[in-house]
Amino acid sequence: DIGEMEPELRLGMALPGFFGLMANRYMAEYGVTAGQIAKVSVKNHSHSVLNPYSQYRKSVTLEEVMDSPMVSDPLTVLQCCPRADGAAAAILVSADYARQFTNSPVLVAASVLATGLGDNPSDLIHFEFNEVAARRAYAQAGLGPKDLDVVELHDCFTIAELNHYETLGFCGRGEGVKLLEDGVTELGGRLPVNVSGGLLSRGHPLGATGIAQIVEICWHLRGQAGDRQVEGARVGLTHCLGGVKGLEAQAATIHILKR
Repeated sequence: DIGEMEPELRLGMALPGFFGLMANRYMAEYGVTAGQIAKVSVKNHSHSVLNPYSQYRKSVTLEEVMDSPMVSDPLTVLQCCPRADGAAAAILVSADYARQFTNSPVLVAASVLATGLGDNPSDLIHFEFNEVAARRAYAQAGLGPKDLDVVELHDCFTIAELNHYETLGFCGRGEGVKLLEDGVTELGGRLPVNVSGGLLSRGHPLGATGIAQIVEICWHLRGQAGDRQVEGARVGLTHCLGGVKGLEAQAATIHILKR
């Protein structure tokens, strides 16, 4: 058990502790407030109301998020994803075979895995391996962030979603809050993110999470996402993260799917 081997983990540097530190460092670095970070939870819970597969189909106010029990300052319970039971499946075949069954298959434009073994463990707010994975995925697909119509990313904590906006190239460093507050990443915005409700309210079934993200994007690309449908979606990105920075072999997977 890694917790028995690493003194940092034994002293509390589990994921909530790490992302709490990230949130504090992010606030200090960019002048962001705890309330602004918490708005990620409000957005994603509002999306989950529209998703029949979500663990929590209930909208929340900013006050409810901020007043929920503290987990790792400044992150409260409603800013931390719940463990969930769940399953997901995808059928992967060649494009030629898929066209025997449909005239509009969902194509895998990019599939990338990058590790964080070379990342600076003392840098709490920049995931270099996320940036590497994103660059490789965009190059592989021949597309860029501006070509995306819908995104499912790893919002294990509210601060994580803001951080991923930046490392995935949706905006510059420190500009994630502006993207959120301008409504860019909500349903109906220019780049809807976690329309499923994300890990924060759809839930995080761990091993099933990555495929569940792919299923969600496929539904949107096929126009099958119901009340939460992103209209006209043609290109989608999924992003899944794992590991504790500095203590484990972190990894990020990115897939770009298109019609």
